[in-house]
Amino acid sequence: MNVVNEKFLLFVTSLAIKNCALSSEIKKLGSDTIVYGLGTILPRMLNFLLVSLQTRVFPNQEDYGTISEFYGYAAFLNIIFLFGMETAFFRFVNKTGTDENRIFRITQTVVILICILSGLAIYWFIDFSSAVSLSQNKNLMIWLVLTLLIDAVVAIPFAKLRQQKKAKQFTFYKICNVLLLISLNLYLLLLTPSPSIEVVFIANFLANAVYLIFFFKDLISWRPLFDKQLTPEIFKYSYPLVITGLAGTTNEMFSRIALDNWLPENFYPNQTPKQAQGIFAACYKFSVFMSIAVQAFRFAAEPFFFSKASDKNSPKLFSKVNHYFVLFASVIMVGICLNMEWAKYFIDSHYWSGLSIVPILLIGYIFLGIYFNMSIWFKLTDKTYYGTIITLIGAILTIGFNYLLIPMYGIIGSSIATLLVYFFMTTICYWIGQRYYPIPYSIIKDMTILASASLLIFLNSQLEISNVWISVLARGLVSILIVTSVFYAVKKNFRNS
Repeated sequence: MNVVNEKFLLFVTSLAIKNCALSSEIKKLGSDTIVYGLGTILPRMLNFLLVSLQTRVFPNQEDYGTISEFYGYAAFLNIIFLFGMETAFFRFVNKTGTDENRIFRITQTVVILICILSGLAIYWFIDFSSAVSLSQNKNLMIWLVLTLLIDAVVAIPFAKLRQQKKAKQFTFYKICNVLLLISLNLYLLLLTPSPSIEVVFIANFLANAVYLIFFFKDLISWRPLFDKQLTPEIFKYSYPLVITGLAGTTNEMFSRIALDNWLPENFYPNQTPKQAQGIFAACYKFSVFMSIAVQAFRFAAEPFFFSKASDKNSPKLFSKVNHYFVLFASVIMVGICLNMEWAKYFIDSHYWSGLSIVPILLIGYIFLGIYFNMSIWFKLTDKTYYGTIITLIGAILTIGFNYLLIPMYGIIGSSIATLLVYFFMTTICYWIGQRYYPIPYSIIKDMTILASASLLIFLNSQLEISNVWISVLARGLVSILIVTSVFYAVKKNFRNS
């Protein structure tokens, strides 16, 4: 009997130690996410204020639609310039026996080479392009490409900071960039007589140029390196990520371009498709808060997942990470939607007609975050081609859903398309991933949380309070109550684990 009790005690003790270890790992990931969030969330929140400024300086929705369209192109070009080297850097630098500096030099060499070739090709293309939007706005495209080239050149140095756990330095650089960006926008848009939309692109270029100063030491000490064995391996690993990235960007950005082409004339009274595109783009910015949360989480989680891949408890850890992501993302979604009554004043009233798309897009971004968590299986097993296949399916669905839904429901249809695509991508990724890298995700519990949050948002939309101040106060208090309840529930869970 004593032997049995002793074995049982050892079992319980070992289980408690494992749970404590898991909790401490998640706490560390959470703290890293917060720090990276300051480098991502704070800059993009400050950048969000520019939407308020720009929609007021350019009340004509067509101008903001043009800005949105060109930054839609930017997302595609950014994927090409980076060529998947960020993820490749993390993958190869964490392999046993590899030299971090060597991997840095190889990946940086690839990025710079691609930037030079792509930059020349784009310059030639826009010089001879017959496309109306490009021929009329060549200067915008040139400023945009120069800005993206700087982004690409400093991407691997930023990845190196993340690998070395220098989150504070990462955050400092990002915040400096956005503070300069805001200052330049204020100066150029408010103090320049009759500013054109070109000043928005010039401000972005000048703000990005500060990165070259921050990383001057890394860039000046870099020497090109081509390794006969490693470079082909890195290319083999990264090229599917490029296809995946392009397809994924299609999922995110295609709707902004499609609206201008597939929205029927006079679908909205006294409004052109280009104006509808501008309204969609402005209201889309509210979903940026969820996008920021996903991106901040990705910055912290990507090196975390790779570093824990060999741990035998990693499947359980990854499941717990996804659960807390769904929980906190749902809280963010509820907080945004419950406070939309006053948050809408961040944009000009000419754009308010599109606010109904915000909850739909927020749910879509939550599924994108879940997809990111679940996609770790094909990165850890070097089966990145599955990511390519899944995202290509997503791109096809994006085009198909937008083609079907935009003529029927306008910008609402485009938002629904985004949600459906990310849902199907997540479902496919989970189904295939369980065959190659089984992870015990708490699907029912996670979806219950998301469904409850969605129901709360729906009930809030049905509740009408005539007094604006009472309405804002009541919804604000509910938001605080939800955040507080979740905080203490999670804290209690960690204490008991």
